[in-house]
Amino acid sequence: MSEKNIIIQQVEIYKLFIPLKEPFITSLGRDDFAANIIVIIRTDQDISGFGECSPYMPINGESADTCFIVGQYFAKLFKGKNALDIEERISDMDKIIYGNTSIKSAFDMALYDIAAQQAGLPLYKFIGGENNKTIVTDYTVSIGEPDKMAADAVKIKNEGYPAIKIKLGKDGKTDVQRIKAIREAVGNEIPLRIDANQGWKVKEAIETLNALGQYGIQYCEEPIARWKFLKLKKIRKKSPIPIMADESCCDNHDAKRLIRLKACDMMNIKLGKSGGIFKALKMARMAEEAKIQLQVGAMLESRLGMTAFAHFALCSPMIQYFDFDTALMFSEDPVNGGIIYEKDGVIKVPDSPGLGATIEESWLKKMEKIIIS
Repeated sequence: MSEKNIIIQQVEIYKLFIPLKEPFITSLGRDDFAANIIVIIRTDQDISGFGECSPYMPINGESADTCFIVGQYFAKLFKGKNALDIEERISDMDKIIYGNTSIKSAFDMALYDIAAQQAGLPLYKFIGGENNKTIVTDYTVSIGEPDKMAADAVKIKNEGYPAIKIKLGKDGKTDVQRIKAIREAVGNEIPLRIDANQGWKVKEAIETLNALGQYGIQYCEEPIARWKFLKLKKIRKKSPIPIMADESCCDNHDAKRLIRLKACDMMNIKLGKSGGIFKALKMARMAEEAKIQLQVGAMLESRLGMTAFAHFALCSPMIQYFDFDTALMFSEDPVNGGIIYEKDGVIKVPDSPGLGATIEESWLKKMEKIIIS
């Protein structure tokens, strides 16, 4: 329980829709625009916290519309409560409704923004981290025809990104051809990371991963359906490529189960899956104890959400991989402050108190919103 009180007076919920520069395509579907939710929590001490989520129906079962409605339940309950008692506020949300981790993460993010501002610390330091490593994002190739994917990969390499992430999961044999074309186009020096997004069957995954073993793949994310997590250990044993759990690893309970099963070599933490920073920190501590490397990833958040992910990525030495490219795919940028994308995929994290990012007032004025006060 927090010894101090900062009382929540008002909560604002906004729908943020921004077209992408080009379609983002995975085995789960196609996205032409980001459909996100912005949450602003305003308090009695002139401190406001900003949060964002990017719901994705095939993964967390949420949409911008569901988040907009469920967020109102949270807003009404939060009014008059202490913003600094984050654990209690997380418990409040979990008691109201099961799941809905995406919208919960936006509220969680805003609460941490408030608490870190009140403490006068950048968010990464407030959660026990240090700005002692270089965050460098990969960049993703959408799934498609091998020649198109190879051309996209060459462009990414030429732009200086240190690693290329490749979406697979639509027919294992064709996926092998996709990787073959990409490796031939970019050469053997740049690391390749693959993500099947649950697209393969178990036998197909084993065959495909073995066929891909010769192409210098760093790791493979979620090769099979998330509910087949009991089969991941078998795939891990038979694969020459390390296995990273993603959709099967949402919150701290999932992480604990996967670690006990020895089902994966690595785990991918996304705040939209975990429900926010509070539970993601528990996952990081588990990974440290189990000596499992972590990636911090994203859905289709703007630089606001991406800034929170970058702060979180500084909280643990086990976080070695960073997948923060999707904000670069936006046709417009509505964010003030926040992370800066520098040359060759390097990301600079703000040192100002709190999150260090807000949404421009001009954007707030034109978005659909509801205010609970």
